This record gives sequence, structure tokens and C-alpha cells, in this order.
Amino acid sequence: MKIYCISDNIDTNIGLRLVGIDGKVIHEKEKVIEEINRVRKEEDIGVLLITRKLAEMVPDLIDELKLSAELPLILEIPDRHVDPEKEPEYITKYVQESIGIKI
Repeated sequence: MKIYCISDNIDTNIGLRLVGIDGKVIHEKEKVIEEINRVRKEEDIGVLLITRKLAEMVPDLIDELKLSAELPLILEIPDRHVDPEKEPEYITKYVQESIGIKI
């Protein structure tokens, strides 16, 4: 199974490419929806990483995919838009929402 990333910035895309994760940089809502639907048809992609900003553009689609038992597994990743001073507990909150365990 492969991991694929849909990002809103080139830095995230390049960083993940350095560790072998392919991806695409997108900025428009319609393109995000198109790319998610394309990736869903790829049988060899098991995990889809999507930056938080893009996930917030299509929350209903992301929720639908997270609740389904189908691949790929959707994981929102923090991006450069997260301000640690405004959201000091972002990582803790993210883990709690992702796996349902309070830490």
C-alpha cells in the first residue's frame, strides 16, 4: 500500500517526496474534490494525507471518507497555518480526534 498527500503548499509536498510519498499541490476546492475522487479509485493507495486547510474546504467529504470502512484511510496533517501560540494543544487534540483516546 502506498501513501499519497494532497497539500496546499509546495514545502509539504517536497518534504514528503524526500521520504518517498507522492502527492499533489492544490489550492481550489473543486480540484481537491477531483483529486480525492481520483485517489479513491487507485487500489494501491492505502493512506491519503491531506493538509488541514484543504480538509477544511471539503469537511463533508472528509467526514464521509473517515466514517466509511473503505480505503484509503484519510489523515489530516498540520500545515504551516497552525499557530502553536494560538493552539498549543493542537497535536494532543489531533491525536484524540484521530484515535478517540484522551491523553
